[in-house]
Amino acid sequence: MMINPAAHMTPSQSAELLVQALPHMQRYDQEVIVIKYGGNAMGDAATAEDFAEDVVLLEQSGLKPVVCHGGGPQIARMLDKLGIKSEFKQGLRVTDAATVDVVEMVLAGSVNKEIVGYISREGGKAIGLCGKDGNMVVARKASRTIVDPDSKIEQVLDLGFVGEPETVDTTVLDAILKAELIPVLAPVCAAADGQTYNVNADTFAGAIAGALNAKRLLLLTDVPGVLDKDKNLIPELTVEQCRHLIADGTISGGMIPKIETCIYALEKGVEAVVILDGKVPHAVLIELFTDTGSGTIIRK
Repeated sequence: MMINPAAHMTPSQSAELLVQALPHMQRYDQEVIVIKYGGNAMGDAATAEDFAEDVVLLEQSGLKPVVCHGGGPQIARMLDKLGIKSEFKQGLRVTDAATVDVVEMVLAGSVNKEIVGYISREGGKAIGLCGKDGNMVVARKASRTIVDPDSKIEQVLDLGFVGEPETVDTTVLDAILKAELIPVLAPVCAAADGQTYNVNADTFAGAIAGALNAKRLLLLTDVPGVLDKDKNLIPELTVEQCRHLIADGTISGGMIPKIETCIYALEKGVEAVVILDGKVPHAVLIELFTDTGSGTIIRK
C-alpha cells in the first residue's frame, strides 16, 4: 500500500519531512540494521506491504537491512491442520521430531518465501535463507530450568528440539550484503551433528545482530514497547534499569526473554536495541528516520 504524501501534504511540507529525515539517513548510511519481524507483528497483507516498503526504502537509502522472522501463529495453524498435538511444559511448546519437521517447512518454507515475495513486489531484491545455509548459525540444544513451586528444587526442562545459537558465521551474510541484496532469515538451525533445531526468533536475531555489529536491532512485536506499572510506554532504558524492572516485576512474562535478548545483543556490540509495535504503519521508518522514534530504545 504505497503512501502518497502529496495527497495529505503541501509540496513544502513534503520537502520539510525529507529534510528532517536526512540527518537520520546519514547517521545510518552503510550501517547494518537487523529487524526481527515476529509472527504476531506480521498481521494482515496491508501490514506486510508496509513493512516490505520500509525495508526496501532502508536498502535504497544506503542502509543494510537484515530481516529475521518468526512464525509462531503460522506453525500452530499448520500443526492443527495436520492433526499434530503439541505438548506444553510450563507454557512452552515441546518441539518433538514431528513438530520440528513442520517448523522447518513453515518457517524456512512458506513464511520465509512470503516475506521475500512482499519485498520483491515493492522493488527490493531479497534472498530467503535459514540458519542452516552456509553454517550461518550452528545451534545447540537449549537448556531450560524451572523451580518446582512446592519443593523449590530446580528442575531441568526438556523442550525437545529447541535450540539456541552456539556460533555464527557471517560469510554468507557478508557476501549478500555486499551484493546489495536483502537477507530474510528463518531461525531454523542445525547442530554440529546435523540435528535440526527450532531457535527462538528473538534469540536468533540477537545473535545475528551481534555477529554483524549491527547499528540497531529492532524487535517488532504486537505491543508498543516496554510499559511501566501504569501501562505507559517507557521511551528509553539502560541495561541496569531493565534488570531493576525485571527484579521489581514491572517487566514480566514474555517481555523478559525479549529484554534478555536485548542485553545479549548489546553485550555483543550492537549499539542500541528497540522494542516497538510492528502493527503501527511504517513503524520502522518512524523509528529510524524521524525525531519522534517509536517504542522503547535500550542502550548499555
